[in-house]
Amino acid sequence: MKKIIVVGGGAAGMMAAIAASDAGAEVYLYEKNEKLGKKIYITGKGRCNVTNDCDPEDFFNNVISNPKFMYSAYYGYDNTRIMELIEEMGCELKVERGNRVFPVSDHSSDIISALFWKMRQNNVHVFLGTGVKNLLISDNKCYGIVTDKNEKINADSVIVATGGLSYSTTGSTGDGINWAEKCGHNIAECGPALVPFNVKEEWAKDLQGLSLKNVGLKLICSGKTIYEGFGEMLFTHFGVSGPLVLSASSFYSSYLYKQPQKAKDAKLILDLKSALDREQLDKRIIRDFEKFNNKLFKNSLGDMLPSKMIPVVIMLSGINPDKTVNVITKEERNRLLDVLKGMELNVASLRGFSEAIITRGGVSVKDINPSSMESKVIENIYFAGEMIDVDALTGGFNLQVAWSTGHLAGESAAYK
Repeated sequence: MKKIIVVGGGAAGMMAAIAASDAGAEVYLYEKNEKLGKKIYITGKGRCNVTNDCDPEDFFNNVISNPKFMYSAYYGYDNTRIMELIEEMGCELKVERGNRVFPVSDHSSDIISALFWKMRQNNVHVFLGTGVKNLLISDNKCYGIVTDKNEKINADSVIVATGGLSYSTTGSTGDGINWAEKCGHNIAECGPALVPFNVKEEWAKDLQGLSLKNVGLKLICSGKTIYEGFGEMLFTHFGVSGPLVLSASSFYSSYLYKQPQKAKDAKLILDLKSALDREQLDKRIIRDFEKFNNKLFKNSLGDMLPSKMIPVVIMLSGINPDKTVNVITKEERNRLLDVLKGMELNVASLRGFSEAIITRGGVSVKDINPSSMESKVIENIYFAGEMIDVDALTGGFNLQVAWSTGHLAGESAAYK
């Protein structure tokens, strides 16, 4: 019976342990935290967006970095497989808007429990509160680990699934990426992804706490649109956040890595009334102006905008707030349209790893065999999950990357 060590008790690590033990290996999982799945616990605002119930094409369209690398892993263990496994373990699932999959209970702890029970069923040996400080390597082969208690433990293969750098409080401190680099792997520079933006405009702070739905957003760098989307966003004390903004941030993070000079003048353009084209919105404004014909301009936008947004829109339009509606000119109305259909925010920077849902970058996919997840540099090391240079948009896609790569790594290590 093969002895396989899995380092990391997150989504990828637990799945690797399950797959390897299913294939007949004796599996030992080491987790430095006092419990498994700390990051799973906080995903989806504590509900755990397990995966996305989409077709393969949609899955690959939502993977930003190195989607082709994921072909073998995904087709070997796709969204239907993880959903079947979790439901077999007694955790019922549901599909919500955008094909997002959640436990019916809305408790992420139920997902962790399902995976833990499967590992118990498979007799996986789990060591909590036990960190790993190094890998045992000789003659370009890995033959075990060194724990934080200085124990040397031998194994036929080691699966490294220690996560990236985001949410370090969950234990993701880049340990595995550092080990990989030390033993000769190329590392794609790591950066925060799916993370809020800092913006330069001071007026954005006045909108702190304001949540908007059905907003259009464009991210433009050096005159080039690198992301365009539609959805929900939130103004914060530092800038903007929310699902739409987080998706844009991953494209920006990738662009910043590849073309840092061109990313310096990035702008976010908000369409506050994306359901209406410019002509339709103009007609809507005219109707409102007729309704509030004798009122001051500052009192005429209540049917169209949240109260918190009105002073900012008026300021950006340059129209005198105390001007009577019936004397507003067509040119002024066009300025109002410009603001509503193209509110501009200049990007200052991304927020840090402590607020990032995932990490962009990590162990280069060129150094990993995509059909097995085994290192091409050091034999008997396998990589899985967020520490690999693969990242995706929100909606359950990043967890699916973890399930798929973890399963392939575990199965490959057991069958080698």
